[in-house]
Amino acid sequence: MDFAERVYAVVRLIPEGSVTSYGAIARALGSPRGARMVGWAMNHCPDGLPAHRVVNRAGVLTGAIHFVPGEEMRRRLEEEGVTFVDDITVDMREHFWDPADDPRVDEFYQFVES
Repeated sequence: MDFAERVYAVVRLIPEGSVTSYGAIARALGSPRGARMVGWAMNHCPDGLPAHRVVNRAGVLTGAIHFVPGEEMRRRLEEEGVTFVDDITVDMREHFWDPADDPRVDEFYQFVES
């Protein structure tokens, strides 16, 4: 399983109503400096992946440009009960899911020196 496939496996585990960050996914996969690699993988993600649940570390909807129309990412999150602190920022205290705390993610871990 290559890095992108491991990223997609973790994204599939994000619970409805929760979000995680590119960096949290990278750390959970053993690549603590790999947030950009996660972002690259997400730019090429397969259809049906809940990509709307991945935001930047501050909770900003940085991936919204990949949703048409641009408001689609926020709409999907709101349908799942996710709340926002402003127009583009998820309330991370309320909705952040850390994949490192989920034992199901352990099988995808592979330490990568950055």
